Amino acid sequence: MLTEQQLADQRQRIEEQLRDLEAGESARRESSNTVELDQTRTGRLSRMDALQGQAMAKATAARAQQQVLRLRAALRRLDDGSYGDCIHCDEPIAPGRLEADPAAAICIDCAEKREG
Repeated sequence: MLTEQQLADQRQRIEEQLRDLEAGESARRESSNTVELDQTRTGRLSRMDALQGQAMAKATAARAQQQVLRLRAALRRLDDGSYGDCIHCDEPIAPGRLEADPAAAICIDCAEKREG
């Protein structure tokens, strides 16, 4: 069971991570804009690099969006009093796991079962 101070610290960390992700959203959006087909301005290899960069930016944006959803879910669990309990087995999530990933929703045992 987490103390009130630990819960407050986790809330602060989660809110900071959300602010950081939301602040970087416009840069990620700009990086994933459509690559122009103008061959006179951009050589073929440069265009291929731009397409690769665009694909990487889109993947990064998708991961960031997924993390935003996980962090918002963690805030909801903080609000309803279920933060720190595994959503599958209701057992406490190890404080070290929450320290490493404040958005963690499942305990190590359930995570291992999902992967195995």
